[in-house]
Amino acid sequence: MTKARFTLQCPRAKSVCLAGTFNNWNPTARRMKRVSKAKPDFVAVLDLEPGRYEYKYVVDGEWLCCPDAPRVPNDQGTENSVIEVAP
Repeated sequence: MTKARFTLQCPRAKSVCLAGTFNNWNPTARRMKRVSKAKPDFVAVLDLEPGRYEYKYVVDGEWLCCPDAPRVPNDQGTENSVIEVAP
């Protein structure tokens, strides 16, 4: 397993969750933690097997791609962010 770190800057968010192929796209399975009240960063660290994973952030109920990650089309007509976890 490899530790994969997910970070999103979202100053006005009340709740940010991480959903993807690693948790069957469950929008509430992995709530991200705010770094501090002074910083707008939300962070989650997951133990993942090496491989390719698709994901999105769920910010106050709205599904968003990572602004800094590669993207691929999905079957919903939108895009998913992609992370490659190396061995």
